Amino acid sequence: MDISPYRQRRLLLGQRIQQAGGGIAVIPTAPEQVRNRDAHFPYRADSYFQYLTGFNEPEAVLLLAVPAEGEAQAILFCREKNLEREIWDGFRFGPEAARETFGFDAAHPIDAFDARLAELLADQPALWFSLGHDAAWDARITAALNAVRGQTRAGKRAPARICDVRGELDALRLVKDDSELALMRRAASISATAQCRALRFTRPGRYEYEVEAELLHEFRRQGCEAPAYTPIVAGGANACVLHYVANDQLLRDGDLLLIDAAGEFSGYAADITRTFPVNGRFSGAQADVYQLVLEAQLAAIAAVKPGAGFLAPHEAALHVLAQGLIDLELLAGSVAGVLESESYKRFYMHRTSHWIGKDVHDAGEYRQGEQWTLLAPGMTLTIEPGCYIRPAADVPQALWNIGVRIEDDVRVTANGCEVLTDGVPKTIAEIEALMGTGR
Repeated sequence: MDISPYRQRRLLLGQRIQQAGGGIAVIPTAPEQVRNRDAHFPYRADSYFQYLTGFNEPEAVLLLAVPAEGEAQAILFCREKNLEREIWDGFRFGPEAARETFGFDAAHPIDAFDARLAELLADQPALWFSLGHDAAWDARITAALNAVRGQTRAGKRAPARICDVRGELDALRLVKDDSELALMRRAASISATAQCRALRFTRPGRYEYEVEAELLHEFRRQGCEAPAYTPIVAGGANACVLHYVANDQLLRDGDLLLIDAAGEFSGYAADITRTFPVNGRFSGAQADVYQLVLEAQLAAIAAVKPGAGFLAPHEAALHVLAQGLIDLELLAGSVAGVLESESYKRFYMHRTSHWIGKDVHDAGEYRQGEQWTLLAPGMTLTIEPGCYIRPAADVPQALWNIGVRIEDDVRVTANGCEVLTDGVPKTIAEIEALMGTGR
């Protein structure tokens, strides 16, 4: 395991905290979650904790001690070795092996954390933590602070400031390093293969969940830990429900199928959406709507470049969609009028992009003050315009229940952008050709 990226991230976080005067940063991992009775959900470490440590066991905390001058000390608290529990639950590193393997300056049993935290907080200028995200952890932090305050007669002082450590981490996570990009490319490649498999498998008479099973099989077969999010496999009218996840309906001849599904590889997500005909051939109306969304997506991708505002791809997509909705006689007036009135939101009600990385909707601010965040090399975002047409008296019947979304993951480069998920075809000709090979 290459631990150098984790060391570098801890170093960068330490530098940011040091510039603000130093202190103690506390970053806990996620707790295990009970699914029902005595069965647990598959464990997934907290993204912030994982980003800094690479350590994936539950019941762990990273403590970063940052002096006003000098190097920060990274201290891990984790479960002790327990050979009996390892028979039941699997391998545990234990503090000593974790320190050596993951490059921490020190490591201690998790049972010692509360007492050690109170000791380490004494006379520190600030505590760096994220209050309000977890009530149980808020209580533990409050108890440690009160323990320090109880020693005022002995000359001990509690930190005068509590600062949000996630704000500093969000800024770091917004720009991906080379090791992150390698994992994101792998997640994208696996997810693209799974989407192609689903396209070839789809045909009338199968159920949405059968297509979902093909996706899940390919994710796991190629090493993804899990889907990056609950897959959306939405046939016909279901494609007009943005977060449809029932995936239990019959696929019918003449309908479109929208698949929004991707895998998570080594803690990094992909996010891909494709829309295609169940029978392998677009009807005229379906092709018209699909081509409109594709042109909107291509315009948005072209707008991804260093120095552009985060909203630039969305604005580019909106101009294309507004004109297309007028051409389809779904809206009336001028493009400027449609954009000003936001009447397009009847058929396109979400934004075109979000950050992506360790989380599908990844960490990072979208605005800096009153300005949209400027895109910079290493940032990664989705480009996902759509068009969702529900039945209505003023909508041509040929367009009823057509829902189309096309989504790719895009990295900002020095000169423009790189589409990480271009392994899935998206032109009408390419989709029809791919689907024809499996029939």
